[in-house]
Amino acid sequence: MADDGDVLRRLRTDTAAEHHAVESTLGLLDPALTRVRLVAVLTVMHGFWWAAEAGLDAWADADPAAAAGLAWSQRRRAHLFAGDLAALGAAPSSAPDRPELLPVPGTDDALGRLYVLEGSTLGGVFIDRHLAALPQLADAAPLHAFAPYGERTGAMWHAYRTATRGWVAAGGDAARVVTAAQQTFSALAAWCGATVREPTVPIHRRGTSPAMMEVRA
Repeated sequence: MADDGDVLRRLRTDTAAEHHAVESTLGLLDPALTRVRLVAVLTVMHGFWWAAEAGLDAWADADPAAAAGLAWSQRRRAHLFAGDLAALGAAPSSAPDRPELLPVPGTDDALGRLYVLEGSTLGGVFIDRHLAALPQLADAAPLHAFAPYGERTGAMWHAYRTATRGWVAAGGDAARVVTAAQQTFSALAAWCGATVREPTVPIHRRGTSPAMMEVRA
């Protein structure tokens, strides 16, 4: 992995395959997307975000100053996926099926994981608009998890980018940030059943729901 001097460029390049695989598997921009499939996707995302945020909460407890600098308390979304499931008439679990992810021992790892979670809000804006325009979902309540920041999406992403570059410039481990992002994306791809190159970390499942099987089909 060549060091081109910009950790954000490295993050984008070295997670591109997993990113594409996840998007293709979920198919949220499909004009024929049904409510049943949307519920299935939201169920998968709820479980993944629940697990990913648990690791970040443990990091935040250990390093509250770093977490505050990244506005971690404003970036949680697992509860929004649960809320969207409820809005669609599903019954979200308080302890959903979820992957067992690696721990987040430091800020390098937190920034890598957050690259995946926060980056999804950019595409989420387009997903949110697409879902709002589907006639088969016209009677559904507004959803919130895909585009949680609304008009603040760009500002929240800019703040993440600035913090990440600043951390690396101050001595953070850029390679560790990139590795953590790859591990998170590989875990997400495996959890969604995406076809991608060999995962960089093993994924262990805690049960499989009918919704999960539908997404993988």
